[in-house]
Amino acid sequence: MAYKLFIPGPIAVSDKTLQAMAHPMIGHRSTDFVALYQSLQPGLQALFGTQDPVYLSTSSAWGSMEGAIRNVVKAKVLNCMNGAFSDKWNDVSLRCGKQATALKFEWGKPIDPDAVRAELAKGGYDAITIIHNETSCGCMSDLPALMAVLREFPEVISIIDTVSSFSAMPIAKDALGVDIIITGSQKALALPPGLSLLSVSKRALARAATVGERGYYFDLVEFQKNHENGMTPSTPVIPLIYALRSKLEDIQAEGLEARYARHSRLNGTVRAWGYAKGFKLFPAEAYGSVTLNCFANNLGYDLSALNKVLKSKHHLVIDGGYGKLKGKTFRISNMGDETDATIAELISALDSALAETPKAAS
Repeated sequence: MAYKLFIPGPIAVSDKTLQAMAHPMIGHRSTDFVALYQSLQPGLQALFGTQDPVYLSTSSAWGSMEGAIRNVVKAKVLNCMNGAFSDKWNDVSLRCGKQATALKFEWGKPIDPDAVRAELAKGGYDAITIIHNETSCGCMSDLPALMAVLREFPEVISIIDTVSSFSAMPIAKDALGVDIIITGSQKALALPPGLSLLSVSKRALARAATVGERGYYFDLVEFQKNHENGMTPSTPVIPLIYALRSKLEDIQAEGLEARYARHSRLNGTVRAWGYAKGFKLFPAEAYGSVTLNCFANNLGYDLSALNKVLKSKHHLVIDGGYGKLKGKTFRISNMGDETDATIAELISALDSALAETPKAAS
């Protein structure tokens, strides 16, 4: 039985996208691949808000995130942490043998620009990691405010994870001054997992060229050399690249502003439903994600039982909380190809399932 996914990723993939993956195979060093790769650049650059190249990496976003650490950190990295995935980035930094400081905030609280400024002012840092939209708790930090602070520290290379916000809202890499911006295929792009996209500033490339032991597979210098020839350093996941081409066609047909407005509208619809039921948003409303809603389970429902009803009777799935928030929160995605009609169907199913779901034993 197939279930429609309303979890924060992977999410539902359209038939059009799946069919695009069935395109006959081509050689990754052929002129056909060069044409395919180069045809994607204008659309990707528009989504990233950049004039810099956009590299395609056959990996999850974590591959590119770890690679960024290995490429640009020579002295010490500041890892801004306010949820499970930003917490993980500190662990990754340490496992890569880098000097790293954990700047911690409560889960569900945004990264505080003043706290970032105070820590960077101590000196010694040459890179910083930030997750724009922390999916574990549905909290979205103020990226423009954070980047305004980082412009005060030109020696610090910014590495920004936009995995769950990319293409659902405008993120202007060049205007903001982001050095390395990373996303993945399985969130708002509504593609299968396995493809990471990243765009890198010239100064980040220059830093990478001075760093030893950055490896090969995620070497930014190798990405740039191959990009100049319309290729990737290693054999890429060609079916997903065809799917990406199909998705860029969809985005162009809809229009960026309409796409952003749709995500905002659908997010508001789900949030309004939650409020009407008596649920509270886990993060402060001003910092709630635009691609999902993370509700506190303040009404005490048995979330495992709720999902069983949703699966068996409505053939859909939501998320029952991540990590230490499991059972205490639930997350509902509105990203990707969802429409007013599909969100209305989801809400109807949620209403029906809640009526059958017991409260958890205290």
